[in-house]
Amino acid sequence: MCTSFMQELLTATHNFTTGTGNTFKAALYFSSATINAATTVYSTTGEVTGTNYTAGGVTVTNSTSPLSTNSSATAGVAYWTPGASLTYTNVTINSAAFNAVLIYNSSASDKAVSVHTFGDQTVTAGTFTLTMPPNTTSTALLRLATT
Repeated sequence: MCTSFMQELLTATHNFTTGTGNTFKAALYFSSATINAATTVYSTTGEVTGTNYTAGGVTVTNSTSPLSTNSSATAGVAYWTPGASLTYTNVTINSAAFNAVLIYNSSASDKAVSVHTFGDQTVTAGTFTLTMPPNTTSTALLRLATT
């Protein structure tokens, strides 16, 4: 998670509620880009370019509102995963390898949520898909836990 995102949660900047929440997007970045937990907002600097790739990336399907669990036996966990894989259809991104995705809140001044890295990729006239993990307390894409 981006450090700024954790602070912005305390000011109610981000709303993941299904249907009435904010719009989140997912942008891909070249391996040479400087994108990490210190990233505060979406930027085109270092973002991939190519045939059928739109700057800003794809809209994240938010069909699952955040959930939480708490019991006397375990610490509380709040968690959320997008409702569908992130899919970039019929793209060509082969000028250089890419290896990161930034999820950001396009409804709130493009504020960064999280950066996720994967192995270097190139795509030529194909579909690139990032499969989302199960939405559980131990595997969700975003997890906040009490200690």
